[in-house]
Amino acid sequence: MTAPRRALLLLAAGLLAASARAETPAPENTSATPAPPVPAPAPDPACIEGRVALPRATMLPRHGQPYELVIDSDLVRTNPPLAIVYLEGDFPPASADEAGPSAPVARVVQRDLTFIPGLLPVRTGTRVEFPNEDPTYHNVFSFSPAKRFDLGRYRADETPPAQLFDRPGLVTLRCDIHKHMRAAILVLDTPHFVVTDADGNFRLPALPPGRYTLKAWIDSRTTRALPVEIAPGQTLRVELP
Repeated sequence: MTAPRRALLLLAAGLLAASARAETPAPENTSATPAPPVPAPAPDPACIEGRVALPRATMLPRHGQPYELVIDSDLVRTNPPLAIVYLEGDFPPASADEAGPSAPVARVVQRDLTFIPGLLPVRTGTRVEFPNEDPTYHNVFSFSPAKRFDLGRYRADETPPAQLFDRPGLVTLRCDIHKHMRAAILVLDTPHFVVTDADGNFRLPALPPGRYTLKAWIDSRTTRALPVEIAPGQTLRVELP
C-alpha cells in the first residue's frame, strides 16, 4: 500500500471515530445542585405619623432644661408632658449580632446636674452607659423591678460599667448626691418607637406592613392604644386623643 493511500485511510478512520463520539449523548450529571429559588422582594416599608393629645403643662421645668421627670408618689411623668409612641406586634427577636457584648448601646449623660435625656425609650437587650460630664461626683441607681442597680459615686474621669436592660418595663433613675436629678428609661419589646415633640407630634418610619397596636405612653398610669393596619409603602396619619 502506498503512503498516500495509507494516509487517506487513517484520515477517514479518524473522521468516523469523531462522528461517533459526537453522536453519543453525554451522561447526565445527577449530582448537580439545583439553582436556589429567587427570594421574593421585601414589601415596601410603611410609615405612621400623627399627634398625641398631651396633658396641659402645669409649670415650667426647673434647672433651665426643656423638660424634667416628675415623680409624685407612684406617678411618673415628664414636665412639660411628652409621650413615647411605639408599635406593638409580633416582631422577630433581636439578632445574634444585637445580643451580648454586641448589644446596641444608648447613653444617659449627667451634665449640668441633670440627666440627659430625662426620658429614654430602648429596646430590650440594649446596654446603657451613664457618663459623668460634670466637675463633681455623681451616682446613678434604680430600685425599679425591671432593673435594679447602683453604680456608686464616680467622677468624670471614671467609667462605670454599662447596664444591660433585658426586661420590659419602666426604670426610674436617681442620684443619691443630687436629689433633684431624676430620669426614666422605658424598656420595650419592639424596635419601633419614638419620643414626641412638645406638641405631641411624632413619626414612625421604616415599618413592616401588617396589623399592629399603636401605643402612646403618657405617664406611668396612662398608655393609650389604637389598632392600626398599614399597607406596603403607606403613610398612615393617626390622632391619639
